[in-house]
Amino acid sequence: MWRNILYIPLSLLYRLGVAIRHALYDNHLVPSFSVEVPTICVGNLAVGGTGKTPMTVYIVQRLLAAGYQPAVLSRGYKRATHGFVLADSASSVETIGDEAMQLHRMFPDLPVAVCESRVLGARQLKRTVEHLDVIVLDDAMQHRALRCGLTILLTPYDHLYIDDHMLPWGTLRDVPSRALKADAVVVTKCPDTIRPIDMRVIDNRLHLPTYQQLHFAGIQYAPLTHKGTPLVLCGIAQPHYLIDHVRRTYPQAELMAFRDHYQYKPKDIDAILERAKHFDFVLTTEKDLQRLQTTDIEQRLGEQGKSLVALPIQVCFYTPQDNFDKQIITYVRENRRK
Repeated sequence: MWRNILYIPLSLLYRLGVAIRHALYDNHLVPSFSVEVPTICVGNLAVGGTGKTPMTVYIVQRLLAAGYQPAVLSRGYKRATHGFVLADSASSVETIGDEAMQLHRMFPDLPVAVCESRVLGARQLKRTVEHLDVIVLDDAMQHRALRCGLTILLTPYDHLYIDDHMLPWGTLRDVPSRALKADAVVVTKCPDTIRPIDMRVIDNRLHLPTYQQLHFAGIQYAPLTHKGTPLVLCGIAQPHYLIDHVRRTYPQAELMAFRDHYQYKPKDIDAILERAKHFDFVLTTEKDLQRLQTTDIEQRLGEQGKSLVALPIQVCFYTPQDNFDKQIITYVRENRRK
């Protein structure tokens, strides 16, 4: 309680700084730019844990199915490189980051790039990729220098942005009023037991303007078929979703959690292997797998007769999926002609 009280003035100062920054852009005192290709921003107002990467994957899949050539642009968080980097056969977690590497391995033929400047990155993609139809920007809502054509705001079911506070009191890195700039709001990580009345309650609480579409989505995990009991290993923002799901199949599963985007060190691998002795296999996320594969953990687990298993996830919609797909495809089709 006392910590929250101490955080309140810091939160107010942070809010003021963010508001001033937006005012500079809104009043054209700081320039913003657009690129001559449709751009879709997948973003949030909070720090991590809203499901941006699964949503990016979903959007890419729909664009490819519709016959368009998309590219993905992200920052490449915690990579060891700087500037614009386009993923290729030599790419690694160190050169493009874990999330970009995950996308590159899922879609080997998809242009995936990272760049601190979304403006420079988008322009470079346009120059580099032939027949480019649309750029999907993973986590770019706070990057005001680039004007995106379609913005999709994600907010988790159990921690809506309207119930949150600015950093460091809460987890919001942007002011709640920025939600009004989104074209669609997706309530993510909804439970599979969500009812129409639950959706109506959230709809009334968010009180979105008529120009915004509201969608409800959840995370669908791949089937768990391995025998035995797993040690669940992850470095993600909200690990409780994962462990709660795993324990439905493996009640005795235990969680070994690290910070989001954690870079596993040799001492961490030693600790993981020591704890793994008491379990039948190690279960991790697809994002963590990108970083773990840069270590010797798979080889050493193999020496113990155990395996490292990644659990794939995908987005599933609880409101009509076609409505969301139509909004994406219609935007690209109309703006691609322009």
